[in-house]
Amino acid sequence: MISLATSEQKLSALERGGEALIPTEYGQFRMIAYGDQQGLEHLAIVKGDPRGKDVLCRIHSECLTGDVFGSQRCDCGPQLALALQRIEEAGVGAVVYLRQEGRGIGLVNKLKAYALQERGVDTLDANLALGFAGDLRTYDLAAEILTDLGIGSIQLMTNNPEKVNDLKRSGIVVSTRVNHVADINEHNHRYLKTKQDRMGHLLSMPEK
Repeated sequence: MISLATSEQKLSALERGGEALIPTEYGQFRMIAYGDQQGLEHLAIVKGDPRGKDVLCRIHSECLTGDVFGSQRCDCGPQLALALQRIEEAGVGAVVYLRQEGRGIGLVNKLKAYALQERGVDTLDANLALGFAGDLRTYDLAAEILTDLGIGSIQLMTNNPEKVNDLKRSGIVVSTRVNHVADINEHNHRYLKTKQDRMGHLLSMPEK
C-alpha cells in the first residue's frame, strides 16, 4: 500500500498515524489519521492523488450533532456530505477533518450555547455569554496536513473568508474560494443569518 502522505515531510505539530481505504456512500476514500500534541486525532479524507495544484478541498471542523446525528440546527452535516460528493465527482481532492467541536468551545459548552439559543440568544452572543470568543478555531494544523499531503494550492470549499485568510497566513495558497451552501431550513435559518450578518460569512440568506 502506497501512502498518500509524503514521508519526506517532517511534521512539527502532528504525528501521522494509520491510513486505510474506506468505502462510503459517496465513494471510496483513503483516510489518514494525524495525532496532535493535545492528544486529539484529526483526519485527511483523500480521493485520488492530491499532489498538485488547485486541488478541491474542504477544511471541516468536527460537529458531532450535525455530522453524526443529523442535527438541523446547523448546516455542518450537509456541508460535509456536499464536500465528499463534489470531491468524488472531481476524482481528486481532500477533506481535512479537524477536532475543534463547537467552533472550538467543545461539545459540553456547545450544548450550553444551544440552551441559550433556545432562550432567544443568537449563536454569536451565546458563545460570548459563556465567556468565549465567537470563533476559537484555528487552521494551522490543517495547513500542516495539506503540506504533508503534497498539495500545492487549493480550491477551498467555504463560505468563511476568515478561514481563507487563516490558511493563507499559514502558508497555504488558496487559488479559489468555492461557495459551499448546503442546506437552509427552518431550524438553522437564524444561525446562518447570524453568520452572514455578524460573522462575515459569504451567504445570501433569504428572509424567513
